[in-house]
Amino acid sequence: MSLSRRVLKQLLTIGFGRLELLSVELQEERERLMFALLLALCAAVFGLLAGIVLTLLLVVLTWDRSPAITLAVLLVTYAGAGLVAYRRLIRLQRESKLLPATMEQLQKDRQCIDQIIR
Repeated sequence: MSLSRRVLKQLLTIGFGRLELLSVELQEERERLMFALLLALCAAVFGLLAGIVLTLLLVVLTWDRSPAITLAVLLVTYAGAGLVAYRRLIRLQRESKLLPATMEQLQKDRQCIDQIIR
């Protein structure tokens, strides 16, 4: 068997191995994402319910003094919490790396192929 055929066979074997790794990582990422979405939905629903009840409680407790000030304070608090959550989401998106193990293996493969070719 010629050298070029052996190299091609080896490259195909490596390629299929990397595709299998990619498939496994995509499945794990999909499952993790679905679980995270479910947890986020639960947290959002129960957080919203708690916020509604808290708002009603504070307004009822302060109705005779100053309901407008209470509502303004709650508005600022809720808006601040929303802004903090939004900023954390943006930071998480910037820091997130997609398929790190696959990318690392492909980088190693490229370096190995570069050494063989030289």
